[in-house]
Amino acid sequence: MAKLSDTAAAPPQAATSPAGLAGHANAQALADAQALAEAVAAAMFARDPASQALGMTVDAVAPGYARMSMTIRADMLNGHQTCHGGFIFALADSAFAFACNSYNLTTVGAGCTIDYLSPGREGDRLTATASEQALAGKTGIYDVTVTSQDGRTIALFRGKSHRVSGAVI
Repeated sequence: MAKLSDTAAAPPQAATSPAGLAGHANAQALADAQALAEAVAAAMFARDPASQALGMTVDAVAPGYARMSMTIRADMLNGHQTCHGGFIFALADSAFAFACNSYNLTTVGAGCTIDYLSPGREGDRLTATASEQALAGKTGIYDVTVTSQDGRTIALFRGKSHRVSGAVI
């Protein structure tokens, strides 16, 4: 089940206002967009056995934003006794997916890159924070930073999204 933390700090996007909206209408539009992003995340997570099996949690979502976490287990280690890059990638990719689907428009990954900067170790709690950088037409660009519980940057991921037909919920 998705863990949508009530105590998590609000993502930066939740504090910004869409252009052209003002006053009460603006507050209602932001509340509606936030509620939709949370409902989409809950539905996606419920249908995501891969993220669940890796022990991921959804810590925060907002339009164009997602933060997910995962603890590195012994079965995620490689021959150097550090976290296998595939698991770090999976966490970043999941956060990317939750961020780019947060508008309830079915969106898939079109391409990505990842740079590994520091090793993760057994017991580390990794957090992937995905933020929308650009959204135009059917494509978007999202940056994901993966950090450890002590603030070390583990990896930087950039994903390109493509919207396809349909809605998530």
